[in-house]
Amino acid sequence: MTSRRITPIILSGGSGTRLWPLSRLGRPKQLIAISGEETMLQETARRASDPALFEAPLVVASADHAEAIEAQLAGTPPARLILEPAPRNTAAAIALAALNAAEDSVLLVMPSDHVVARPDAFRAAVEAALPFAADGWIVTFGVTPDRPETGYGYIRQAEALGAGLFRAARFTEKPDRGTAQAWLDEGGWYWNAGIFLLSAASCLEALAEQAPDLLAAVRASVEAQRIDGARALPEPVSFARAPSLSFDRAVMEKAPRVAVVPVDMGWSDIGSWEALHALGPADPDGNVLAGDVVAVDSTGCLIRSDGPVVVTLGARDMIVVATERAVLVAPLGEGQRVKEAIDALLERRDRPAS
Repeated sequence: MTSRRITPIILSGGSGTRLWPLSRLGRPKQLIAISGEETMLQETARRASDPALFEAPLVVASADHAEAIEAQLAGTPPARLILEPAPRNTAAAIALAALNAAEDSVLLVMPSDHVVARPDAFRAAVEAALPFAADGWIVTFGVTPDRPETGYGYIRQAEALGAGLFRAARFTEKPDRGTAQAWLDEGGWYWNAGIFLLSAASCLEALAEQAPDLLAAVRASVEAQRIDGARALPEPVSFARAPSLSFDRAVMEKAPRVAVVPVDMGWSDIGSWEALHALGPADPDGNVLAGDVVAVDSTGCLIRSDGPVVVTLGARDMIVVATERAVLVAPLGEGQRVKEAIDALLERRDRPAS
């Protein structure tokens, strides 16, 4: 294994409103303790904090969350906090990081709002992939699926490149259930976790070839950015010219040297209340409880309170989430409709007073 150390890139620009009312625009899910005592951002930083393997991280985030991020990462301070002038999706965010990193860096790109229950497996995959990333491959982490999930993109493996790594043959968007089940039965398909290991040089080369307009806009923004202590503030007018593209769409689906490292690491993006319920742990009645909750004769529920005591009587397969500002009640299976609730609330707010 190469002795080079890795620069973690933590993407923390998401709004996380799929877990409303717990998370919202001003308090996205990565800044909340969802599944443990630490926030998801803190768990992500700790996952890549061993100085034997990792440099200090670069964090790409919204200016609205800068103070909260710095407070939460006081124990693992970022080398630089890069504040996006506007949201432009993951390709522009990763370009910002690559242009702020050392030219010879190997970058580990991680979303800040994912759960990795088995960090040792994650680290082993990083170490297996590192020589390939150092040699110019763009390595993506493929999560071993355990169910025919229709909410994730998938990666198909091709021929083996080395121990535990394969050439990536195909990226595909969210399949229907029948297709997902066929892929699960076939094997060789993995969930796309949106985690990448690649050199800064390979990243910029791929962007120059596949998304030159995006790279030009971000480069101009970085060349004119202001530095304020550990904060970098890219120039906003140039950055606004960058197209809004995911890194998968801009690079991964087209680049010639893309590898996948399969890993069973207990991963979830916690993209819905159902995903949090599946993560557990559940009590003997199948309830996942958090906060001041009393569940009487209730089964298969997710019940959480960050405020008042919540009592359920005879509830079956329900989501009940209470905060100091709002309460959500919905059947399990309807959690993806949270956006409808947010839209209804925004419409009510904007409705002229009668």
